[in-house]
Amino acid sequence: MKHTDIITVLQSEPSLHEVTIKGWVRSFRSNRFIAVNDGSTINNIQCVVDFENFEEETLKNITTGAAIEVTGLLVESQGAGQTVEIQVTKVAVLGTADPEEVKLTILSPKRHSLEKLREQAHLRVRTNTFGAVMRLRSKLSFAVHQYFQENGFYYMNTPIITGSDAEGAGEMFRVTALPATNPPLDDDGNVNYKEDFFEKETNLTVSGQLEAETYAMGLGKVYTFGPTFRAENSNTSRHLAEFWMIEPEVAFCDLDGNMDLAEDFIKYVVKYALDNCQDDLAFLEQRLLDEEKSKPQAERSDMALREKLNFIGENNFKRVSYTEAIEILRNCKPNKKKKFKYIINEWGADLQSEHERFLVEKHFKCPVILFDYPADIKSFYMRLNDDGKTVRAMDVLFPGIGEIVGGSQREERYDVLLEKMEKMGIPKDELYWYLDLRKFGTCVHSGFGLGFERLVQFVTGMGNIRDVIPYPRTPGNAEF
Repeated sequence: MKHTDIITVLQSEPSLHEVTIKGWVRSFRSNRFIAVNDGSTINNIQCVVDFENFEEETLKNITTGAAIEVTGLLVESQGAGQTVEIQVTKVAVLGTADPEEVKLTILSPKRHSLEKLREQAHLRVRTNTFGAVMRLRSKLSFAVHQYFQENGFYYMNTPIITGSDAEGAGEMFRVTALPATNPPLDDDGNVNYKEDFFEKETNLTVSGQLEAETYAMGLGKVYTFGPTFRAENSNTSRHLAEFWMIEPEVAFCDLDGNMDLAEDFIKYVVKYALDNCQDDLAFLEQRLLDEEKSKPQAERSDMALREKLNFIGENNFKRVSYTEAIEILRNCKPNKKKKFKYIINEWGADLQSEHERFLVEKHFKCPVILFDYPADIKSFYMRLNDDGKTVRAMDVLFPGIGEIVGGSQREERYDVLLEKMEKMGIPKDELYWYLDLRKFGTCVHSGFGLGFERLVQFVTGMGNIRDVIPYPRTPGNAEF
């Protein structure tokens, strides 16, 4: 039988017409009140059963976690918390569930820790918290595409298997079809990748940027949105080995235009979530408020979740040069009193998360865009400034997260790019095609990368990045 999503039923007026819903039992009280949820909304619908009219065997199988089909009249609710409820005329159990097993895994009255739920990642989306997070993730993903499509960008898919290392950092997962034991060797005793599937050494992509630049040079404005991989042994609440990246690249765009684009884009997707995910955000906000009650006052957030999201949309991001930021950090109390793990002594230091968060959360108290970084700590493709010391790089820093966007104006001058590649040991033979862009109608162009999970983390208020992706891949963990 055709059924209606619960989110649609809850938005409907009471009616004498029958409705049919399908979902999972959240609770069954007094052999009379069944709370059902189908994942379309965080809200349950109450279904009222006259138990005298139903077989005892059927009622016995309506347990927490069971899948059921309910048909009945949609009437005005007599109880608090909902406007409508279903007066049940028919109920069928589609799939039973052992209530004790359900309690032990996902729906315990004593709430399981998020760490425990990661061990049941195949079931955790049935909890209110993860249902809300994953619905928000889906809506944010749609908003990403909508923003770029509305602004004249073309979506492109960059290779997942690649022979280049866009970041030059070497933290890559190797892709090979050669046997793990006794692979073929060349005359020097090294693995002979000429005999591999691609006849060369390949890896999973760390970024689609370089390929996206080639398309920006033909289509003007492009973006990628896909999985990327880092074999970085970082067991932190901010890092994943597999994550999704949003990477726009724009021809005829300088650093100022790049900063404008990043700010406008972030504001758009945050506003989209506020406009379209109110119920889930209200739940996650209350969850955070409850969580913070156990924290000392100094560690609690100044703003509630939705207030923080509104603040992002309504205020300009503060733009600060790296040089100015270093001066602020050198002279701040945590640095002078050696409270930072990494003390800032001189210009040229690579900023850590603690420094980024200090600038955002304590000093400026708003999102910050840092720009014009030292060339020595940034990638080879970033546009060298006239001072010869800094590059046209920019990072967007957010409260609670630190860097959420990294980008730059790209080096459009062939000779300068070639010199930088040689200096940094980037093989020009492998990236001949990237150098070619500077021979065939070169122009000023810019782009950035935004880690999608960090955006989801910020919007949902979740403290660990492993809780905003369905199946996290981290050092020592590739379950499910």
